[in-house]
Amino acid sequence: MNRASLVFAALLALLLPLSLLAGRVWIPPLGDGTPDAALILMELRAPRAVLALVIGAGLGAAGAAMQGYLRNPLADPGLFGIAPMAALGAVASFWLAPLLPSALAAWSLPVLALVGAGLGMAALALIAGRTASGAGGGIALFTLAGLMLASLAGALTALAITLAPNPFALSEIVLWLNGALTDRSWREVAIAAPLVASGIAVLALAARSLDALTLGEEAARSLGLDPARLLVLLVIGVGLTVGAGVAVAGIIGFVGLVVPHLVRPLTDRLPSSLIVPSALAGACLVLAADSVVRILPLVTELRLGIALSLIGAPFFLWLLVRMRRGQM
Repeated sequence: MNRASLVFAALLALLLPLSLLAGRVWIPPLGDGTPDAALILMELRAPRAVLALVIGAGLGAAGAAMQGYLRNPLADPGLFGIAPMAALGAVASFWLAPLLPSALAAWSLPVLALVGAGLGMAALALIAGRTASGAGGGIALFTLAGLMLASLAGALTALAITLAPNPFALSEIVLWLNGALTDRSWREVAIAAPLVASGIAVLALAARSLDALTLGEEAARSLGLDPARLLVLLVIGVGLTVGAGVAVAGIIGFVGLVVPHLVRPLTDRLPSSLIVPSALAGACLVLAADSVVRILPLVTELRLGIALSLIGAPFFLWLLVRMRRGQM
């Protein structure tokens, strides 16, 4: 375990117990004087905290892998188009759920979100896979394919919002797209955790190939890099990590952009040194942000996706200014 991993693992060990105690109702460490403290901890805050760890880890690892693949410090997992496609699948569930039996309707949102992510993964592989095998322009085409998918999914999602069958569905769609961990349970943890863990493991398999790619495509090929295999690993890894997060929590942006920049100064800057620490740092960021939105003195809880966007947008602007000054 490198220095960055140790730093963020220690920070995570500090944040996790604090997140269990924080909320509109503060729970003393021993639970004294708080009615139903054990119930609140185990059924409300513990699954929410674990889900924050899972989603943050997936987004952080995906961001580090994507920035390594595209060799662009401004790259974000949303650029792949997988997150918008997952969101489109989730939005479709608000149309289909009333037509399904109640037992199936309860699972329609995460299942259709994962189906949307899967379709996005398949589309990326079909569009960009041919050039990755050696025809040239693979990374450029991959980026353009992701942008096209994101644009198409965004347009279809906007259409679904415009044609919402009723005001309740419209409200639910808009709230869900803002991203949140409110009212999540162990069921969502059981859905997301194995998928995100599998996705991070796949991205770790691609780490050495990403290191070779930092030398340039031609040099990496001369070292034995298989571009088609690397593309498949990235599409699967990012699809699982990002798609699972969207399936259970909605759109949570900027984590994959911000986290690698926090981690990079603590490493040798190679992608293989970034993926695991970025997963830990992403878990810390999402857990801390979710704890903050829970204790803000607002009438309704601030959506987690909005809170992270308020952090991420100025950070993105700062990165642009640094690049303009030649500091990156």
